[in-house]
Amino acid sequence: MMGLLDHTALELGAMIARGETTSAEVTDAVFAAIAAKDKDINAYIGVSKELAAVQLAALDKAADGPLKGVPISIKDNICTNGVKTTCASAMLADFVPPYDAAVIEKIKAAGLPVAGKLNMDEFAMGSTSETSHFGAVKNPHDLTRVPGGSSGGAAAAVAAGEAVCALGSDTGGSIRQPASYCGVTGFKPTYGYVSRYGLVAYASSLDQIGPVAKDVADCAAIMDVIAGHDGRDSTSLRVKHPSYLASLTGDVKGRTIGVPEECFGDGVDEDVKRAVLDCAKTYESLGAKLLPVKLDFMQSVIPTYYIIATAEASSNLSRYDGVKYGFRADKVNSIDDLYAESRSQGFGDEVKTRILLGAFVLSSGYYDAYYKKAKNVQRRIIAEFGEVFKRCDALICPVAPSTAPKLGESLCDSMSMYLSDIFTVPVNLAGLPGLSIPCGTAKNGMPIGAQLIGARGADATLLDLGFAYQRATDHHRVIAGRA
Repeated sequence: MMGLLDHTALELGAMIARGETTSAEVTDAVFAAIAAKDKDINAYIGVSKELAAVQLAALDKAADGPLKGVPISIKDNICTNGVKTTCASAMLADFVPPYDAAVIEKIKAAGLPVAGKLNMDEFAMGSTSETSHFGAVKNPHDLTRVPGGSSGGAAAAVAAGEAVCALGSDTGGSIRQPASYCGVTGFKPTYGYVSRYGLVAYASSLDQIGPVAKDVADCAAIMDVIAGHDGRDSTSLRVKHPSYLASLTGDVKGRTIGVPEECFGDGVDEDVKRAVLDCAKTYESLGAKLLPVKLDFMQSVIPTYYIIATAEASSNLSRYDGVKYGFRADKVNSIDDLYAESRSQGFGDEVKTRILLGAFVLSSGYYDAYYKKAKNVQRRIIAEFGEVFKRCDALICPVAPSTAPKLGESLCDSMSMYLSDIFTVPVNLAGLPGLSIPCGTAKNGMPIGAQLIGARGADATLLDLGFAYQRATDHHRVIAGRA
């Protein structure tokens, strides 16, 4: 028998609208699940019962919609007025924002109570959710394995039934990769489609907020809530958004899906290849055409991404100096000592490593050799994607080369952690939409995700492709234990 939290967000929204349950009952069920399970999973940094209570009391004032009354959990780098927003760092362990991020304003207006703030890699820097100041997040399918990162808390909470749905952020795969590792659905929108106002920046030209949920339909419904232009974000695009939920037809006839050969070669686990290629064959059986394509830039994406991302991180994180807000070191003798000690004590090792790398590639004498060259390669990546999408409606490839690694493995081998992003970072470098959908299980029992990549602005098409696959298969339900 299905429990209340086994239902999707849309199913719960419909049940609330019909009077079969209430928003308070669903929200209380989420809090009960967190209390029962999170001591093992560590998906949450904090719950927000007081904020949820205020929202529930004002629910009648919220706009009507299919998700009205459905609680949502938020990655802890998205500012929430009056609720600690820590970025999983000692630097911001006690920071309480005086304002809401744009997406928080929108979900409040739509009547989605905020259940809590989710654990993550510190300042979103990592691929395993092990660099958090508040301890590593565990994968609900195997507590000895990572959930992925940096939105590992979001994916783990949804997979464990501790959250109905969640908002994460994606800088180089930080929504899609943990969604794959945890067997849930994650969507990274086109850059500029969702406001970054109130998102604590890692790499501003790459960061994008997006949904994590049980299925594509829930992600589409959340996109209807959070997408749209925002004048407070200079990169927010003025485009007319469709209703993403209403755009789901499940009809893929006549669509062309590219299969990049570079994404199925050496270094990709056989289980992963098999599951993703089977996913592609399912699309073919539904009436889509498969087209082999080449992505010649794949060998360059990891160095290009990490040069650009760390350069921007070095600049963005310079504001944390022990003076204006955040952690402040004690017993210092000068302003220089204050800066040095506050940053040394307030940041973790992975964050400090990326700041140092970013400062190096931006430094005099190295800017042209590294950062400028990386930006030139990024332009070639964008151009090559443009050519590919003249022939394809979408691309399909693995989300990651393998299933979730064991806890501690990636921390001992940083290069292995960085390479786990090889199939996701091109999407961020080009500002494209990307979708992770469960497509099978490996011999080790861990979930496998297929990644769909669309042209810039093709978010509705991509979500419709994912919807068609989930309507034709049940991997997303079987992996979650809902079949």
